[in-house]
Amino acid sequence: MVTVAHFDIPYTRVLDETGKPEAQLPEFAADADVLKTLYGWMLLTREFDTRAVTLQRTGQLGTYPSSLGQEAVGVGFAHAMNSDDIFVPSFREQGAQLLRGVSLTELLLYWGGDERGSDFAVPREDFPVSVPVGSQAAHAVGVALAIKLRGESRAVVCAVGDGATSKGDVYEAMNVAGAWQLPMVFVVNNNAWAISVPRGAQSAATTLAQKAIAAGFPGEQVDGNDVIAMRHITGKALAQCYEGGGPRLIEAVTYRLGDHTTADDASRYRNEADVSAAWRTEPLARLRTYLTETHGWSRDDEEALIANCQQQIDEAVEAYLATPEQPATAMFDYLYAELPQALVGQYRAVEMFASGKGEP
Repeated sequence: MVTVAHFDIPYTRVLDETGKPEAQLPEFAADADVLKTLYGWMLLTREFDTRAVTLQRTGQLGTYPSSLGQEAVGVGFAHAMNSDDIFVPSFREQGAQLLRGVSLTELLLYWGGDERGSDFAVPREDFPVSVPVGSQAAHAVGVALAIKLRGESRAVVCAVGDGATSKGDVYEAMNVAGAWQLPMVFVVNNNAWAISVPRGAQSAATTLAQKAIAAGFPGEQVDGNDVIAMRHITGKALAQCYEGGGPRLIEAVTYRLGDHTTADDASRYRNEADVSAAWRTEPLARLRTYLTETHGWSRDDEEALIANCQQQIDEAVEAYLATPEQPATAMFDYLYAELPQALVGQYRAVEMFASGKGEP
């Protein structure tokens, strides 16, 4: 017998669970202002999630998926992206979207059921939220193919959850990305739960990162609660994409501290001891500890940042609640660049009905 192939899955962590360096810091992490910026985006994400859940509980927002405990994943990879890269999200990447330029008000509009919330003012080429699990991966592959055919030096970042890696859509997208050596990075947010299905019951694979190997490109694990590690590894992966090195997969190992969405009650299927243990490794406390011990981050700094975040959120909520109701035709207005002729009649019927001049 001979071995015809073998593979290794590297794992990267820079700050340990207590916020102390256990590996050499990447060059960008020597800049205290960069680390404070990363911390600020994570804190804004957490404060926004808290307010969004409150709005949902009081009937002012639709079902909402908090990213509690997973803030370092989205903030880390988004900070590594260039402005002309393209982000294709799933539904739990609020931090990444904010850092990419999506406004707080746009996020509220989307989760409030308003189509205008996906018409981003800043990242015009970024894709809207994708709720159907894994379906966005095939779209991301198409975008990456277009980038390659045009000879452009940019990349696509596609975010999926651990559950999505068991979907055919994602397997197919990975296979195409590998076969055609497309410029894209798959980021898998392995938060240990696919709604109520634990990671161990969902896949027998030792890692989710190794699924990339079968598709013909590298996969690796990162401590998803370490924003420095997420930023560092994503930056390296994107650099490979820009140079024509093909796709990469990053499995961010983290934990979903909250419910799957506001429609879920995770206490029905999770052990409270596991959740309590996960709280001890959460990303904000880890980086805050490092900033405090290394760069003199103070209680006054923390309180000022919290106040700034809350002010931004207050203003966004006010703008969201004051936004006039979207027209009934919005279901058509943001779906097609040009309305197909077959739907023109339906559009006019909806328009007439909304004005009180026609039957549904």
